[in-house]
Amino acid sequence: MKDKTPAQKINFNGKLLPAHEPIVVAQNRGLRYGDGVFETMKLVDGRLLHAGLHFERLFHGLELLGFELSRFFTAENLSRQATELAGKNGHSTAARIRLTVIRGDGGLYDAVSQAPHWIIETMPAPAGISELNSNGLVLGVFEAARKTVDTFSALKTNNFLPYLTAALHAKKQHWNDALVLNAWGRVADSTIANLWWQEGEQLFTPPLSEGPVAGTVRRRLLERLPQFGWTTNELPADPERLMNADAMFLTNAMFGLRWVGDFNGKQFGPGAAAQIFQLLQTTI
Repeated sequence: MKDKTPAQKINFNGKLLPAHEPIVVAQNRGLRYGDGVFETMKLVDGRLLHAGLHFERLFHGLELLGFELSRFFTAENLSRQATELAGKNGHSTAARIRLTVIRGDGGLYDAVSQAPHWIIETMPAPAGISELNSNGLVLGVFEAARKTVDTFSALKTNNFLPYLTAALHAKKQHWNDALVLNAWGRVADSTIANLWWQEGEQLFTPPLSEGPVAGTVRRRLLERLPQFGWTTNELPADPERLMNADAMFLTNAMFGLRWVGDFNGKQFGPGAAAQIFQLLQTTI
């Protein structure tokens, strides 16, 4: 029987290409230096969710990195290209969209151009993205790297080494995720999510001054949860404080929220996770 699965494509600078086709050369600054930023977005029924927040963060990052944008490089055009690519790849119902923006070729001091090159990829959404996890995540701390805290730490840059090595360590330890520490030994975030913890009726997350990525779900919860009676706080935290929390959960654009059941060997219940997850699905 002939396979009817469409051949997968990517979008490179507005052109559809086979996903397996090489698109950069050795001189590319994105390859050489990680010179660029990226966004991971969730698409449901042909629509990018919370696209405004993602593109706001993307364009802020491009400005900080000194990219020169043409009048055609807009959120509207990129959104259209992403949704059209998802349709071509058969992913329109539920998809993970990755938009990577890199500079072109050149050395450290002699970029050929400051214009952006972009790559859009679509993948089927992971299983369970519309449901709260029934089993709590197993979470640990990655000690071997420290994330710097500076102008760029809140961005999703292609300089991803601390997160990459933390993810490799988590897999080796049979954890679901790992917390990444900043230069002061306090928690920045996890490899793919922002951290929250609960103490009584109060919710806490590290402030951006501690080095986490400025997550879109993190922002939504900080802005909207107080309207539903929750007290939210941005507070630095070392791993020892987390051991005394009543509950912990992680947030990101794909899964929304997932609760932590084991942190450094201590067991946790879901706490407020179910209520907040429902708000994310329907209201926030």
